[in-house]
Amino acid sequence: MTQAPLEGKVAIVTGASRGIGRGLARGLALAGADVVCAARTVVEEPGGLPGTIHDAAADVEAAGRRALAVRCDVGVASDFESLFAQTVDAFGRVDVLVNNAMAPTRGTFDGTTVEMWDESMTTNVRSLFVACKGVVPLMAAHGGGSIINISSGAAEHASSAHLPAGYAVYSVAKAAMERFSSAIAPEIAASGVAINALRPGAVKTELATRELGEDFDWSNWTTPEAVVPAVVFLAQARPPDFTGRIVDSPSFGKTWPA
Repeated sequence: MTQAPLEGKVAIVTGASRGIGRGLARGLALAGADVVCAARTVVEEPGGLPGTIHDAAADVEAAGRRALAVRCDVGVASDFESLFAQTVDAFGRVDVLVNNAMAPTRGTFDGTTVEMWDESMTTNVRSLFVACKGVVPLMAAHGGGSIINISSGAAEHASSAHLPAGYAVYSVAKAAMERFSSAIAPEIAASGVAINALRPGAVKTELATRELGEDFDWSNWTTPEAVVPAVVFLAQARPPDFTGRIVDSPSFGKTWPA
């Protein structure tokens, strides 16, 4: 019997209560990993989006793997400390970190406040630095690991002409995420830790559905499950073979990992 590719590994997924994060938590479990489901949503709130960390953990357990649900606001450094401590207490190690949680800040230039900007940069950029500072030593202690940062095609300069008004702050944050990934890759390579940024493509999620409506033409959009194969590959990546890369999920198996 062929061993699952992530058998014996422990993965943390932030923003795991719904959308891409929840799909990745389940997909990593199906690939053999035990999964820590981290997000802010512990219970569903009236008028809020559906899904909680406990729902995601139930998906992982249904896939036959161990799960841990941890409330975590990635904009709060102490929440990362608690997340990593609880993970090590429960599983003894961390092998994969998927930075998926995000602040979907929307607003035109005229309508965006400094507070909105700061929220986006704290949640989408500062959190990467905090997370990596905490997790790299934990991964290095067990021979290495993989950090996967979920980016967006909005990070591409050429995308600006095609995006609706209101995506500027979000686009800047995702571009910073990608540059951070490529910039620190050579510095953490000696620890055996790979770091890559993945653009998932157009994915239909609960948030996208709320923003665009059920009547929107979703025919060219994929599901969170479609992103899983690329993430499972990246979860196994180690330097120097595959690190510091910016790749997109729809092209996985076509133009990369070659």
